[in-house]
Amino acid sequence: MKIKLSLILLFALLLLCQCNADRKKGIIMTVNGPVSTDKMGICLTHEHILVDFIGADNISDSSYDRSAVIHKALPYLKQAKELGCRTFVECTPAYLGRDPLILKSFSDSTGLNIITNTGYYGANNNKFIPAFAFNESAEQLAQIWISEWEQGIGDTRIKPGFIKIGVNSDSLSEFHKKLITAAALTHLKTGLTIASHTGPAVPAFEQLEILEKEGVVFDAFIWVHAQAEKDLFRLVEAAGKGAWISLDGLNDNNVEEFLSIIKTLREKKLLHKVLLSHDAGWYDPEKENGGEFRGYTTLFEKLIPAFRKEQFSEKEIEQLLVINPARAFEIKVRRRL
Repeated sequence: MKIKLSLILLFALLLLCQCNADRKKGIIMTVNGPVSTDKMGICLTHEHILVDFIGADNISDSSYDRSAVIHKALPYLKQAKELGCRTFVECTPAYLGRDPLILKSFSDSTGLNIITNTGYYGANNNKFIPAFAFNESAEQLAQIWISEWEQGIGDTRIKPGFIKIGVNSDSLSEFHKKLITAAALTHLKTGLTIASHTGPAVPAFEQLEILEKEGVVFDAFIWVHAQAEKDLFRLVEAAGKGAWISLDGLNDNNVEEFLSIIKTLREKKLLHKVLLSHDAGWYDPEKENGGEFRGYTTLFEKLIPAFRKEQFSEKEIEQLLVINPARAFEIKVRRRL
C-alpha cells in the first residue's frame, strides 16, 4: 500500500514539474490556437498575405475571391516553409484586409504557425480607421480589442496573437495618442504584445512615454519599421530601454544596410532586442490578379549567408530568428511594478 501511494505521489510530482516546465515555456496564439513558444522555430515577424487599401469606409470581404488569394499566395508561403520558416506573423490589421479565416486556411495547408492581430491602424492619416472609432474613448477601443481576445474575431472564434496599431511618422496626434493608450490597456488585460507601425524615432519615443505612464514595460512594444530612423543611436536608446527593434523591410537590395544596423546593435550588446522580417507579400484586390507578390526569401537566401560571412555565430543567428520572436510574441502581461 505504501509503495502504491509513493508511486502515486511520484507521478503527481512529475506531472507538476512538467506543468511548471510548460508554463515557463509560454505560449503564442495562432489562428489554430495556442502553441508553445518552443515550437515556434524560425519566425518571420512582420509579413502580409492580403492587403486591401480601399479604406475603412468601403472595405468588404466581398471585394476579393478567397480562392484567388489562396491560389496566388500559397506557393510563396510553401516556399518560406521549405526555406525554414515555421511561424509567420501576418500584420494586416482590421479594416485593411485582415481575414482570419483565410489565414487559417493557409495555416492548415502549409503547417505554418500563423499569427493574426487585433487593434486599429491610424497611419496614412486614419484612412483605415472606422468612423465610430473617432468618438470612442481609449477604454472603449480597448474593450473592443479585448473582446476579440476573449471571444475571437467576429464569429470565427479565431483569436489574435498581438495588437497591431499604426501612427503617422510625425508627432502623435491626439487620436494616435488614444490608439497607443488603448493598446496599453489591452496589453495589461490580455498580455498581447503591441506592434506599432511607426518609422522614425519621434513617434516611437512619444509612444514609449505613454506606455510608461500607463504602467507598461517597454518589452511589450515593437517599434515597427525602425529601419526608417537613420540615427542609429535612437535605435540603441530604445532597445536599451527594452523596446523591440523591428527591422522589417528586408529585400534583395538592402541586405548590406540591414547588416550594418544589426552589427551596430550587436556591438552595443542589444542583439537580443532585434526582430527581422521582409514586410513582403501581398495580394491587392484593387489590382489585376492581385498585383505583384513579393516573396519571403531574402532573409534565408541572402541575410543568413551574410551573417555567416560576417562571423555571426549560430547561437547569434538563433537568437535573432528563433529566441527573440518567441520572447517578443509570448502572451505575457508586462506591467511596471
